Formats: sequence, C-alpha cells, structure tokens
Amino acid sequence: MRIDGRKNNQNRHIKITRHYTRYAEGSVLIETGNTKVICTASVEERIPPFLKGKGEGWITCEYNMLPRATQVRKVRDITRGKMDGRNMEIQRLIGRALRSVVDLKAMGERTIWIDCDVIQADGGTRTASISGAFVALVDAVNRIHKHIPFSIYPVREFVSAVSVGIVNGEKLLDLCYEEDSNAKVDMNIVMTDSGKFIEIQGTGEKSPFSREDLNDLISLGERGIKNMIQVQKESLKVDSLWIGTGEEI
Repeated sequence: MRIDGRKNNQNRHIKITRHYTRYAEGSVLIETGNTKVICTASVEERIPPFLKGKGEGWITCEYNMLPRATQVRKVRDITRGKMDGRNMEIQRLIGRALRSVVDLKAMGERTIWIDCDVIQADGGTRTASISGAFVALVDAVNRIHKHIPFSIYPVREFVSAVSVGIVNGEKLLDLCYEEDSNAKVDMNIVMTDSGKFIEIQGTGEKSPFSREDLNDLISLGERGIKNMIQVQKESLKVDSLWIGTGEEI
C-alpha cells in the first residue's frame, strides 16, 4: 500500500480550475494530490528578434517555486543573484512541450508567455506544470481567436506529462515527494493525445535499470497521461472543439 492509499497504477487526485486569476489571457490552478501550481498564459503582440521576418509566433516559459512551497524555505533567485539551474531546466522543458503541439506559423507573429508558479510542492511539479500550462495556453489562444480569428487553429493536439518510478522494487505512477526522494529509478514522461512522445527523462538514481523496466514504466506513464488528458478535456469541454482538426475554421 502506498503512502496515500493509492494503487501502483493510479494517479493522484487531479483538479483543474480555469480562469483562476483576473488579468491573464489564460490562467489555471492545477492540483495533483498535494502539489499545486498556478499556470498563466500572457499574450504579447511581438516576437523575439531571432524570429523577425519568419512569419511565426513563439511560446516561452518561466518556472518558479515560491519560498515556502516546500517544507524548508527556498531562497528566491533574485536574492541569490543567479537563476536556479533546476528552474531553468524545467522551464525549457515546459516551453518545448507546448511548442511541439502548436503550429507556430498559424499562431501569427505574437508571443505567449507561460508562467508556472509552484505554490505547494509534493513531487511532480514539472509534470503538473506542463499539464496545467497546456490548458492555460488553450484559453489564451481562444481569447485571441475571439478577437482576431485564426484561419487555421494553432493547437494541434493535447499534451500532458506524468512521473513514474521504481520505489522499493515497486513500479509506481505519479510519485509524491516521499516516493520520489526514495526512488531507485525516477522518470518523467511527456506525451501527446495521439500517444506520441515529446520527452522521456529517466535516471537510475541508485542503480541501472533494465529494458524491461523501461518498457513497463513507459506503459505506466502512458496510462497516467491518458487519465490527465481526460481531465484536461473535461475542464475545457466545448472550448477544445478545434484542437487537432488541422483544417481551416
């Protein structure tokens, strides 16, 4: 039996609250168990210099963990005078994941900034951020569409992420912090609704793992991601009608 009574192949309880803040074009509070992340999407009618003249948009991300999101206070980056390497790695991952399912040319010459702020951490903050940020992104894209309709809807398919691992010889889905900190193998998987992989980050924390272990963990992750995408779809309901059409609207 796991710490919170779940089965090995069971996600933590997932809750997505849309329109969580007032001003952002898209905003979501995503809760996966005791992990809580606020994800906002802000639209700017400009693009980075490296995209000038290419006729396409950009999606980028900033990720941060509030000082008391964890059991021990974490010093802010601005106080330290430099950016935390872990934060940088995670925000790049979130940006890659979202860009992979968006037609940037169809989006037009604009930038969507994704901000993921962890207000309470209990493992899986990067995977929760990706899943919540996608919903915030869709809300922002739909806000643009209401004012300046797209000829082709930019979001091609859903994307989500989940953690898996091997803890005390057991293969587990959606690790909480205590499980993650004791994992022999720790892995984060990012996938699309059609079952395609965007990223697999897997590490043998304490010892190597076999190809059979890898296959089992990927299958476990796929199950968890399907569950998360179903929650995303429920939260968006009719607002996701255009996703995946790839046709003129």
